Amino acid sequence: MKVGMSVANRKKIGWYLIFTVPLLLIFTLIVLVPFVIGIYYAFFQWDGIGANPMVFNGLDNFVRLMEDERFLRSTWLTVLFTVLSVITVNAVGLAFALLVTSKLKLANLARTMLFMPYLIGGLILGYIWQFVFLDVFTLIGDVTGLESIFFNWLNNEDFALFALVFVFTWQMAGYVMIVYIAGIQGIPGEVIEAARIDGASGWQRFLRITVPLLMPAFTISLFLTLSYGFKIYDVNLSLTGGGPANATELFAMNIYNEIFGYGNYGYGQAKAIVFFVIIAAITLTQVYITKKKEVEM
Repeated sequence: MKVGMSVANRKKIGWYLIFTVPLLLIFTLIVLVPFVIGIYYAFFQWDGIGANPMVFNGLDNFVRLMEDERFLRSTWLTVLFTVLSVITVNAVGLAFALLVTSKLKLANLARTMLFMPYLIGGLILGYIWQFVFLDVFTLIGDVTGLESIFFNWLNNEDFALFALVFVFTWQMAGYVMIVYIAGIQGIPGEVIEAARIDGASGWQRFLRITVPLLMPAFTISLFLTLSYGFKIYDVNLSLTGGGPANATELFAMNIYNEIFGYGNYGYGQAKAIVFFVIIAAITLTQVYITKKKEVEM
């Protein structure tokens, strides 16, 4: 019997290795190795051309960041964009989830339609909304006379970032809706029914029961929106291209332009390292805080 169990265990281990080793190898080659090489490049001044020498400059690239007004502005814009996006995406996503889990007759159709924007690629999505802001908004403004609201937001430095937030929310709300739907469906019906019998209003049931029991879903959704918001590039590229006048040049685009636009590989890698540290610190802090607020059912 022991021999049989030993053979069975060896077979299980063999299957585990077949499925995990290739994934670990791919992850190491595609993620870990470039990450380590990037850290190495961050301490050099180099233009990315192999024939040209790499000049070691220690921490000069990181010190230079503190005086780079364009990078500091990009940092502020990214933080502002992410904060606004986290609020709007999760508020709209939760509202969608509450809507489609109610006694809505076309709930399944509504779920499909609300989730569909997430399936559109970021580049295509940006070009679609570029047309909407350029032509549709302008047309609505001309017809209704509300030119102060309906105009091409993408050409206005004060509104371009909000246009980016709007499109990102439209794309991501349906995705986080799925997370919240799973959380809502996991809440025991008898708990809600007991609160209803005790005379709790709908708002009280939402605040005192639904929200606390949805904390695991909040943890996941906040993590996703925070990380996606900080890393956004494709929609940023196709919708605004960082304009007008760099008013929407966010973190990822600033790093890309520094490396591939200006040929500053070492300095761009230093920006990328700082970018990674900021995202890791914020997302880990968010997960730690929201995890502590989760309620055991």
